[in-house]
Amino acid sequence: MKLNKDVIDEIYKHSLKEYPDECCGIITGIDDKQTVHQCENIQNRMHDEDPERFPRDARTAYFIDRTEFDRIISSSLRNGETVLALYHSHAEHEAYFSEEDVAAQTVFGEPEFPDALHVVISVMDRKVHDMKCFKWEKGKKIFFAEDCS
Repeated sequence: MKLNKDVIDEIYKHSLKEYPDECCGIITGIDDKQTVHQCENIQNRMHDEDPERFPRDARTAYFIDRTEFDRIISSSLRNGETVLALYHSHAEHEAYFSEEDVAAQTVFGEPEFPDALHVVISVMDRKVHDMKCFKWEKGKKIFFAEDCS
């Protein structure tokens, strides 16, 4: 799957707006229509409320409120759309799918949306440095890099 240029531009803008914190969001769509849903990263709030359970802040982690996530997914499904991708940024780090990313996406052994892309945007010195996409391979139970632009 390829992301539309407008979608890529929008997630780049989102990652720059949230810098130095990580941004996060969902891309839904049907056919060639792709919609970016910018989500609030509530990692700082989670960290403040329970630093033992959430030791990292929003500079190195993201957390989407499940109510917001479910609202976006439900609305999209009612409109006949599917979840095309989930995205987040890495501030001052490369675009890679970290062990934490894998753990967050495979809580029950595989992703909630196994056909969705996972997009990671690297932002360094207030500039988009790179973007990489990752796809789940069910047989091997791994994420692998895939071209999506």
